[in-house]
Amino acid sequence: MLLSSLAAWPIAKDGSLPWKAHLQQPFSSLLPQLANVDPNEFNAALIHAGLARMGAMTAGLRRYRAHGWHRDLPDPPVAWREGGSRLLSYAERGLPVLLVPSLVNRAYVLDLAEGQSLARWLTQQGLRPCLLDWGDPGAAEQQFDLAAYIARLRRALRHLHDSSGQAPLLVGYCMGGNLALAAALSAPDDVAALALLATPWDFHAGGAHQAALVQALAPALVPAAARPGEVPPMLDVDMLQAFFWALDPFTVLKKFTQFAAMPDGSEAERRFVAMEDWLNDGVPLAGKVARECLIGWYGDNRPVAGRWMVDSRAVQPQDWKKPALVVLPERDKLVPRDGAAALLAQMPQAARLDAPSGHIGMMVGPRAEAGLWRPLADWLLAVGSAPGTEKKPRAAVRHRATKVQR
Repeated sequence: MLLSSLAAWPIAKDGSLPWKAHLQQPFSSLLPQLANVDPNEFNAALIHAGLARMGAMTAGLRRYRAHGWHRDLPDPPVAWREGGSRLLSYAERGLPVLLVPSLVNRAYVLDLAEGQSLARWLTQQGLRPCLLDWGDPGAAEQQFDLAAYIARLRRALRHLHDSSGQAPLLVGYCMGGNLALAAALSAPDDVAALALLATPWDFHAGGAHQAALVQALAPALVPAAARPGEVPPMLDVDMLQAFFWALDPFTVLKKFTQFAAMPDGSEAERRFVAMEDWLNDGVPLAGKVARECLIGWYGDNRPVAGRWMVDSRAVQPQDWKKPALVVLPERDKLVPRDGAAALLAQMPQAARLDAPSGHIGMMVGPRAEAGLWRPLADWLLAVGSAPGTEKKPRAAVRHRATKVQR
């Protein structure tokens, strides 16, 4: 950060720095005030400010590393198992709901801690949530592509359908939403309704710079198989973390600086540690999956163009005719809002919910219950209680969450 600030200042001063649109005018208004500033004094002040910020970030990092909190929630019973994946059942009765997380992080973001567990909270609302824990890629999963994971999801759906006697309500979070959509389209009889939470669809909506970054990094991150007939190497956790960090490199600075200032023993401190522990507990990606995601999704933007193929069939959101809900976090750095909103253009029947948080905060943050859990539960209960009735579910969600739109 310090070096980038020092390097940027000379070209910013002469007007050649390409500012983002919302920053151009504020900076231009500062130039007259900076015209008579001594450049040596300014550079010294810039160095001082940069070192102070790095010091605050470092203090936050040290505080996090020394913190004693650890997740201690026990796992619920396993209702079904295949390979390294488990279907965790949180209740014995109620409307069946299958929760599908991403492949790149641990499933327990949906069951993080007391007061931060969507799965456990849903049991109190008359629902029977089951969480699909993908697990680590074992010998079999290391050969998987996305179609193989989607086939496993379909088998979990079938099990829950058979065991409960009714088609489950399917909820996909982040990349889990992409998998859930593909599974629902290929097995519609096993899905009563579909909710997609912060699900990326237009991967270039965050800006052309992201696509260019992926195209530059992909050959090193996800190389092809060394020889014909072999599978590409796994994408390990550290490389995956580096990729997501590169999409927003100042996130680390901001969050650990804020953490350094949090009161000792506060709820905010505990929540931060819980979320950060989960973020750092990553899962490696099978090589074929990594190439499909980074090259096919982020690089070529195939989903929104109708060119993402699963089992030789394009995944087309407009083909889903049953009730659907698309949830858009208002401050999402991982899945740009416009990238997830692209689903609404292709799913005209879907209800819309704007969650007043970021990508992770909407699931486990202090406003998660009011902003996401409650309106989501209302919608699930409405569509589950009145199958085939579309007007009632959408009205029910609007009543409890004023930002839901048609």
